[in-house]
Amino acid sequence: MDAASRAAGGLMEHRQLEYLVTLADERHFTRAAERCRVSQSGLSAAIRRLEQELGAKLFERTTRSVEPTPAAIALLPHAREILAQTAAARDAVVRASQQLAGSLRVGAEQCLGAVDVNLLLERFHRRHPGVDIQFVQAGSHQLVELVETGELDVAFVAGADPAPALAVEELARLPLVLLVPPGHRLAERPAVRWKDLRDTDFVDFRPAWALRSINDGAFLRHGIERRVGCSVDDVHTLLDLVARGLGVAIVPQHVALKPQARGLVPLAVPHDAPEWIVSTIVGTSAPLAPRLLEILDEERAEAAAA
Repeated sequence: MDAASRAAGGLMEHRQLEYLVTLADERHFTRAAERCRVSQSGLSAAIRRLEQELGAKLFERTTRSVEPTPAAIALLPHAREILAQTAAARDAVVRASQQLAGSLRVGAEQCLGAVDVNLLLERFHRRHPGVDIQFVQAGSHQLVELVETGELDVAFVAGADPAPALAVEELARLPLVLLVPPGHRLAERPAVRWKDLRDTDFVDFRPAWALRSINDGAFLRHGIERRVGCSVDDVHTLLDLVARGLGVAIVPQHVALKPQARGLVPLAVPHDAPEWIVSTIVGTSAPLAPRLLEILDEERAEAAAA
């Protein structure tokens, strides 16, 4: 075993390895912290501790970018291998003791921000390969209906009180921000008031999506008529249309951090704006849903302990 492998195995904690790999992939502290579900300060502190333990600088930090150093590049393959081996070992134990069969029907809205659904499904599949996974991506309002009618077992949705008759667990609350293209009349302001948004063209999702309901409700409460000139079903299309000057958009903060949003100007929304609330909802007859949520709980516990 070489020095890098011994260092990875002996000095580093599992979470430090995860932070290292994620930061190297994202090249951005905020996006990496979001993926790891940890605060940015917590991730930065963990990387600093890791650099102190190894006696080597792992990232070059500037105001515009984060780049892995040669030391980090040498360490990354070993870190990825250790993470993969740890996950495989854990899943092998569960498979040996808990063989499951059947199907699990899961739904999620795009870019929720509080949960990486694709990663969650990957871990579930590794742990329970005998279960057939059916995945539906749609707006939160449609997903609630599918769970209520028994067509989905579990869904990850946004919005306040998404389904009072179902088992609901709130995962996170995230702020909203306004995105405007450069050169827009609001672009130079540090924040906006509701009245500043009168007579403004918006890009938003179609009514089946939670964000549309959240935004429509906020403007209605403040007595402001809102013009939505473009209605979309895709986050990247929304960002592209804003960049092309077809309107502005109010989105969850994590959407403003996506690479596709680079070049757009994020502005703080009024202090009484609603939050982006992410929850899980579970059907009344969904025997395998608790197994999926067990893995989610493991991930959240690991993040909280980091």
